[in-house]
Formats: sequence, C-alpha cells, structure tokens
Amino acid sequence: MQGMIIRWAMNVVGLFVAEGLLEGIQVTGGAFEFFLAALLLGFVNAIVRPIAILFTLPATILSMGLFLWVINGAMLALVGWLMPTVHVAGLWSAMLGSLIIGGVAWVGNSFIGPKGKVEVMVAQGRPVPGPDRLDG
Repeated sequence: MQGMIIRWAMNVVGLFVAEGLLEGIQVTGGAFEFFLAALLLGFVNAIVRPIAILFTLPATILSMGLFLWVINGAMLALVGWLMPTVHVAGLWSAMLGSLIIGGVAWVGNSFIGPKGKVEVMVAQGRPVPGPDRLDG
C-alpha cells in the first residue's frame, strides 16, 4: 500500500513538472486537481492502456517499440479530455508530457522495491588493495 501511494505521489510530481515545463499542458485549480488527475492517469494506464497496446501491437512492433510513446501521450490526452481542469494542447504536448511524467516516476520508483516498500539498496564492492597489499 505504501508503494502504491508513493507511485501515485511520483505521478503527481511528474504532472506538476510537466505542467511547469510545457506550455501545452495546464492544470487549472489547486493541488486537488493534480492529485485527481494523477489518480485518473493511473486508472487510465491500468485499464485503457493495455487494450490500446494490444490493438496497436503491429504498429508497435514495426516501430520497434516507439509507438508506445504515442500510446502514453494518448493516455495523457485522454485524461485531459475526461477532466475539464486538465488541458492538453495536442498530441506532441501529450507525448512530451508523458515523457516527463514517466521520467520523474522512473526516478521515484527506483526507490521502491519489488514488494512495494521503500528500500535503500547499498552496493558493496571488492576491497581495493592498498600499497601495502600488492598481489604480484
């Protein structure tokens, strides 16, 4: 549950960053609209996106996966169409917005483990031999 809330928060932050960087994406109102738009984006990505991917599978294969970027933009445009407080100017704005939201979410989700909990991973390397421990 904690991981799901953090993922939702990352979508909120990503939407906020996309709205700040792109002129073609505007969210009118306060913070509640950002939270609601991120929640709706999560539902659209969970329900509509898999169906869209299935129907556009030949185009995705021919484009070597780049068509998924168009689908992600279309999902953001769909949120803009469903919510009157979210305005997405066009497909290019939606595609760039989805790239920004996905990038922010990717960075945030890198701190969430496979069990949906916040995890900090520490990598340990081999000790480097000092001048007093030369193996040769």
